[in-house]
Amino acid sequence: MLLRKVFVTASVVVLASVVAPAKASADWLFTPFIGSNFSGSANVNESGSDFEDEFERRVNFGASLAWMGAGIAGFELDFGYSPNFFEQTTGDSNFGFGESNVTTFMGNVVLGAPIGGTSGVSFRPYVVGGLGLLKSHIGDAEDLFNADSTDFGFNAGGGVTGFFTDNVGIRGDLRYFRLLQDNEPDDEFDVSLSSFKFWRGSVGVTFRF
Repeated sequence: MLLRKVFVTASVVVLASVVAPAKASADWLFTPFIGSNFSGSANVNESGSDFEDEFERRVNFGASLAWMGAGIAGFELDFGYSPNFFEQTTGDSNFGFGESNVTTFMGNVVLGAPIGGTSGVSFRPYVVGGLGLLKSHIGDAEDLFNADSTDFGFNAGGGVTGFFTDNVGIRGDLRYFRLLQDNEPDDEFDVSLSSFKFWRGSVGVTFRF
């Protein structure tokens, strides 16, 4: 009788372990990256006059931290910094300030399918998009023209992450950034940007844990 109870109990435990869903696994992905901004442009208000200008390609670097669940959805925090963003070195640009930079900080939703699983050799194509802040600094060497603004913006794009081991991979990423609001100059010597937009392409090493 006791042996039967033990056998029945063991059978129930085994059956429950088979039928019950496996514990959901999740990945944290940390990716330092380097890349380039390109196709940047804005409507520039300088000393009361408006004109549209395009900006040269500039280096960009930063890092992102993403959490991906066992399925295809997750979230991401993305930070990027581009020194000398507005500096012009060629052509007949109307806008050539070299003392400048652009910083982006975005909170995003990520959708990506882990092809090959979430461990070992695998890859994950993804799309990403969200809202955040674009901070721009513009100035010249004599401080006659300057602007420091922090405005709301959005980004959207996609890419693919390929893993060679359980913990290390490489990510290629392409994103579009744009302001959601126009900033205004404080006085006639300030500079403001509207319709500010650019693309960012980057590559980075991804650490999965």
